[in-house]
Amino acid sequence: MEATAQHDEAARTEALRGAERMALNLLDAIEDAGFIQAGRTEREIELDIRALAKEKFGIERDWHKRIVRAGINTLSTAADNPPIRMVEDDDIVFLDLGPVLEEWEADVGRSYAVGPDPQKHALCRELPRQFDIVKRHFEENPGISGAELYAFACDAAQKAGWKFGGKIAGHIVAEFPHARIPGVKQLHHVSPENPDPMRNLDANGRVRHWILEIHLVSPDGAFGGFYERLLEG
Repeated sequence: MEATAQHDEAARTEALRGAERMALNLLDAIEDAGFIQAGRTEREIELDIRALAKEKFGIERDWHKRIVRAGINTLSTAADNPPIRMVEDDDIVFLDLGPVLEEWEADVGRSYAVGPDPQKHALCRELPRQFDIVKRHFEENPGISGAELYAFACDAAQKAGWKFGGKIAGHIVAEFPHARIPGVKQLHHVSPENPDPMRNLDANGRVRHWILEIHLVSPDGAFGGFYERLLEG
């Protein structure tokens, strides 16, 4: 029985990693298509992404709304619905996509500096660096809680000269829809409201797989950037 459970968990892990690989390929295809340009609205970019995802990757559904944020809207979190904005000449833009591939959820995010502003380009470089710093801390602390990892992410951002802009720093992903997994939803988040060790099994006795979200904001609060992917692997 134990060997079967291990095999099942290995298959789950590989399925989630495969979903992420496809989602990252989608991000690459979006970049190649040149959708993110000044003079286009967030909504226009989002509709192009939807069409490309379906045509090139066969993606028919998403587990959360496709998010395109530009300029001041990059300060908003996923739950917000700011007014649709046009990308301006020297904006920063981020994408947050949650495609469902077969029955598996992915969640990926990247940021782009449209113009030459060196601070925005610096932020785009810093986001994956902060991801690696927080990921390494998770790996080195097997008993870490969601609240502790969130606090570490905030502290690491501050030490690097940025503010942490997210109300959470990640969440679980699983077979679609992970929202139906029983249990207290705050325990599915990397946030101050999650005192439990992240490596605890879920209410179904399965390993929890985590997305790590890095949302950084400039010191003056003028703009932000976003990066996310699986915490493991």
